[in-house]
Amino acid sequence: MTADDTGRPADAGWDRARCERAADALLSAVTRHASPSFARIELPGRTSWSGPESDALEGFARTFLLAALRIAGARGTGPEATALLDRYASGLTAGADPDHPEAWPRISADRGQPMVEAASVALALHLTRPWLWDALDPGAREHVLDWLGGFVGRRTVPNNWMLFQTLVEEFLCSAGAEHRHDEIVRGLDALEGWYLGDGWYTDGDGRRIDHYNGWALHLYPLMWTRMASGGPRGTLAEERAATYRQRLHRFLTDYVHLVGADGAPLHQGRSLTYRFAAAAPLWTGALFDCSPLAPGLTRRAATGVLRHFAERGAPGPDGLLSLGWYDAFLPMTQHYSGPASPYWAAKGFLGLLLPATHPVWTAPEEPLPVERADTLTRVAPANWLVQGTAVDGIVRLHNHGSDGAGLGSHGDDPFYARLAYSTTTGPWIEPSEHRPDNQLVLTAPDGTTLRRGPLTPLGTVRGDTWATAGSWYVPLRPGTGDTLTPEPDVRVETHTVAHGRFEIRLHAVTAPAGWRVREGGHPLAAASPPATGTARWASAVRVDGTVSALAPLHGHDRLGVSEAEGVNALGRHAALPYLAADHPGGTTLYASCAVLSAAPLDLAAPPPLTLRVRETRVEIDLPDGRTVRFDRPRDTAGPRLVPRPA
Repeated sequence: MTADDTGRPADAGWDRARCERAADALLSAVTRHASPSFARIELPGRTSWSGPESDALEGFARTFLLAALRIAGARGTGPEATALLDRYASGLTAGADPDHPEAWPRISADRGQPMVEAASVALALHLTRPWLWDALDPGAREHVLDWLGGFVGRRTVPNNWMLFQTLVEEFLCSAGAEHRHDEIVRGLDALEGWYLGDGWYTDGDGRRIDHYNGWALHLYPLMWTRMASGGPRGTLAEERAATYRQRLHRFLTDYVHLVGADGAPLHQGRSLTYRFAAAAPLWTGALFDCSPLAPGLTRRAATGVLRHFAERGAPGPDGLLSLGWYDAFLPMTQHYSGPASPYWAAKGFLGLLLPATHPVWTAPEEPLPVERADTLTRVAPANWLVQGTAVDGIVRLHNHGSDGAGLGSHGDDPFYARLAYSTTTGPWIEPSEHRPDNQLVLTAPDGTTLRRGPLTPLGTVRGDTWATAGSWYVPLRPGTGDTLTPEPDVRVETHTVAHGRFEIRLHAVTAPAGWRVREGGHPLAAASPPATGTARWASAVRVDGTVSALAPLHGHDRLGVSEAEGVNALGRHAALPYLAADHPGGTTLYASCAVLSAAPLDLAAPPPLTLRVRETRVEIDLPDGRTVRFDRPRDTAGPRLVPRPA
């Protein structure tokens, strides 16, 4: 999966043939880890919490989904498709047979991992039906239906898993097997409760807003409408398809702004080891003819994601996808992920379902929004502010709406609860010491560092050349075991002002005297240690010239840079600029200016802006001469800072 030599710019996407070759390479590499019947694919790596047998099933199911896209895209013809049909038909026949020595784990309990893999099997069977399912031995078909039928009557995790049941039981219905209508629509109805507006969902209860929007919550319902077409739920599918298509159309108007000029997707949320799957909603919009994007822009964005990883070591020299981002990095993965989990990256190849004559493959590529000009995009349902800069192609997400709370989480998850994420940095992950990036944290006089609690969004405001987003939360104190309790009389409210490449952060902190305040900037990671400094700015600079810098504007009186190894998915060596202060008590304002940029920054000069803190207001004079104003209400239980409309 090395770069081609067509003479296109280094950040261009791929054509269809290149995507086919990449899929073929991924599928070929796993064959040496397959069992004799091909029912199990046992890849090297850390075992998931579900155990090695489940991991081997996962290896079959997730690569089967990729194979199905390749087969269906070739209309079942050609040597590659024929070989894949033979392999996976053999694996299906053996794996679903309960008496075969390579039989798969059964779907025999609620919330079991085989449910996840069953959805990939069912979707792959639907996509390849004319060439695989219809040609399968009748006895093998009965075994497969019996295995999938273990899903009937079961309960799933109350998030995107509910849609797995929808897909599996719809396939059972299409094959004339036992199923339940109420279980098929249960997941679709739950989806309505997770809808936030403007095409955005939370993945289950709470505010878990991430890539699952694109590679699950839009993809699966639309795929279900095709599976259900012509069946007993055909009318329902037609009605809901209109809604799902409208939502995806709106979602993509925001989503395309989250792709960096180098093709990097946003490094935020869980299951990031799926990598290429970040391209899934872009392809889905084209597949269902509901994309607001020009065909050439769709290809540029979607294949740019594929190429981004291919040129940075994923897959590795052995042709396999590791548990990590570019290469293996276990701290960024969840314990439910096993060696084959990364192969949900298959969804990044959904574009192969589009024929070679489709405009997505034939139209000239068009530049991404961040390649055309600086961008400021408000994602109101998520309370996100997306800031892109054309000079370096970096996209930054200012997060005031997703905290990972819900499903048992208290919210202080490094992949959800940070104030900022980007396409060129990853969260600082260090279990031994609480030194969070892109967050303001408080430490009590007894040395206990509090955790961020579930947040309350305060909305966004847009000016001519700037925009703001804000939120507040009550910090949580760690207790015995995994217990976390809200800290009384302590509150943190933060507003981000984005302008050009500058981020002005305002923090209204309420806490007793004697507490310590620490704010982290963007963590910078690379193969070699970044250069660091503390003058006007606390800064770190990579060898490629990318700089992360943080300067005090008000309240902070100390600055520094933390350095460590093995704490970041984007490189062995990481550096984190930070500011600190001793809290005087009551409600105090802290302000800083952060920069993450590949353009030169004069680290010997102060930030090119002016902050004025008054009793009743805060004013920020921006480099272009415009002024951002915040009111400071007194004696109120509401926000301590209220941005004025431009």
